[in-house]
Amino acid sequence: MSEPQEMMLLEKHDLVGVVARLFAEGYRLVQIGCSTLPTAYELNYSFDKDYRFKNLRITAAPGEEVPSISMIYANAFLYENEIHDLFGLPVTNISIDYGGTLYRTAIKTPFSIDNIKFPEPPKAKSGAPAKEPGKTKEPPGSPPGQED
Repeated sequence: MSEPQEMMLLEKHDLVGVVARLFAEGYRLVQIGCSTLPTAYELNYSFDKDYRFKNLRITAAPGEEVPSISMIYANAFLYENEIHDLFGLPVTNISIDYGGTLYRTAIKTPFSIDNIKFPEPPKAKSGAPAKEPGKTKEPPGSPPGQED
């Protein structure tokens, strides 16, 4: 059995206000995660109260500033420094800002759009017969013409 989780898509300028409201309601910060997309970054903020999750999601273009929530949740400074160091995304007004020195990596901002190689979509095999519409491949061992 899975529990439904609330996902709120936000604009960056709404983030701090919504986070302040969650803090006032007694939610705790669980995590901040960042993912690299082909043309932007997706940031997910997860909060918990009474074993119920609320997730906030924002997107940011490369080089676009993201506001810090560390003045509301003090422990957010670690997540925010990590996002800055590994993704190259500027986070403004971090309470404790390591200035790009939280992590030592061989590649500066290893998860930035500039450093990620996105896989090419699969290509059709040449010389393979095209499938006829409506026909499905029968599983091995089933009698011909028998469908499930």
